[in-house]
Amino acid sequence: MKMYITNKTKIPPSQLITVTVLLTLLLFIPQIWLNCQGYYNFNNLTKNEFRLQKLSDEIIYFDEVLTMSARMNAATGNLMWEQRYRQFEHKLDIAIQESIKLAPQAYKSEDAKKTDIANQQLIKMEYQSFNLVRKNEKIAAQILLSSPEYETQKQIYADGVTKRKHNISIQLQQQVAEYRQKIFWAILASIISLILLIPAWLLVLNLLHGYLKAKKNAQTALEEANSILEMQVASRTEKLNQKNLQLQQTLQELQHTQVQLIQTEKMSSLGQLVAGVAHEINNPVNFVYGNLSYVREYTHKLLTLINLYQQEYSHPNSAITSLIDEIDLNFIINDLAKVLGSMTIGTNRIREIVLTLRNFSRLDEAEMKPVDIHEGIDSTLLILQHRFQGKHEQTEIVIIKDYGDLPLVECYAGALNQVFMNILSNAIDAIRQKEFEALKANTKHPYNSIIISTKVKNQENVIISIKDNGIGIIEEVKPRLFDPFFTTKPIGKGTGLGLSISYQTIVNKHKGKIECNSVLGKSTEFVIEIPIKQTR
Repeated sequence: MKMYITNKTKIPPSQLITVTVLLTLLLFIPQIWLNCQGYYNFNNLTKNEFRLQKLSDEIIYFDEVLTMSARMNAATGNLMWEQRYRQFEHKLDIAIQESIKLAPQAYKSEDAKKTDIANQQLIKMEYQSFNLVRKNEKIAAQILLSSPEYETQKQIYADGVTKRKHNISIQLQQQVAEYRQKIFWAILASIISLILLIPAWLLVLNLLHGYLKAKKNAQTALEEANSILEMQVASRTEKLNQKNLQLQQTLQELQHTQVQLIQTEKMSSLGQLVAGVAHEINNPVNFVYGNLSYVREYTHKLLTLINLYQQEYSHPNSAITSLIDEIDLNFIINDLAKVLGSMTIGTNRIREIVLTLRNFSRLDEAEMKPVDIHEGIDSTLLILQHRFQGKHEQTEIVIIKDYGDLPLVECYAGALNQVFMNILSNAIDAIRQKEFEALKANTKHPYNSIIISTKVKNQENVIISIKDNGIGIIEEVKPRLFDPFFTTKPIGKGTGLGLSISYQTIVNKHKGKIECNSVLGKSTEFVIEIPIKQTR
């Protein structure tokens, strides 16, 4: 739309829009600035009013605390009340100084000067009472703080504070009324400016309507061209997506293969190490264990011979008597059987440990076969026993076993033991992390425990639960717990393979389930469910 001034002269649309915008800015920017300034001042005034009221209440409260502390000091003679007085006296001074900054006029009147003088008199008498108490003159201090002069000054101070609070409130209300009036006139001016600008903007809107209509026609032609281009792009994108899916599948297969290779290598190395250690320990232990029976038999014969000598020769010569006393023959006879018994117990214990190590690695049981789940858990606990013990500031981790009556379970024993090893190792790390944070925060030392429970779910499945009272797992991490190479541990302390391998062992190898239930800061529980018999 064109706006004509004369029959020969017209205003171009661009100039009309420019003039209208400039006129809008000239009218509204000052108004907006005034409104913002008024709102800012009004807001500050409101905040100051609220803060002054709060400071007045604090001053009254601190004053009462000072009076009560001085009187309690005089009544009990306990210097703790004087310390409390000094503490709150400083707070009272800070509150008064802040109040003076916010409302300086309220502290320059004659009433304010009288209030300040009364306050100085009260402080002076309270200080005198402290000196009297230090001199063990509590009665005199009590008389001073209950004297008519003290009460009079107290009343003058209280009345002055109340009146000053009232005056501050009146002054603030007056200022609020003034600011409200200014804001009213500013809003009125904005409305008048808006009314003046409406015709100019109507012209601008008509121009914009014509511009948008022309733009719409151009847009339609552009959309047709874009539609053809988008069809071509969509076709190419579909091809790229298919290739991306193929690459993702290939990557997942590679990761799965890598995890399996690492697991196989780890178990092979662990099995060889354990088997080698067990073999090296087993040979000398069997040698010692096999000879203990002969040593016991020979010892019994020698002791019988010594007893017979003592019966037949009840009066030996002085050299034999001296040697018997020197070596304490009676003690040797009594203790020798105990020593042999201890050696037998020790060798039996070493034989049990070797057997447990062999049971854990299960190198000779690569095939699936029925095994005792509890035996595998116990062998894993024995491997990790050194980590359960407390070191330095750490406390011992208590293992609580709640075993059910499980049948033999058909499984890959070595792989299943590795699952127990991974979960228990993570549980220990979580407990130690929680313990470290408790020591760092200087809070109560936690009770460390791991609860291992087993039960028969039904005729087909058994459930193994391993629950710790460690630091827990955040919700954001739970969906990624079983992803390969994902770990929340610092660099160098975790590979991110333990739970991924455990998941593949339980779900893929044994057709079971593994779930994680965790409460942040309290506990984490891994629940394993596997079939009693595997379906071929």
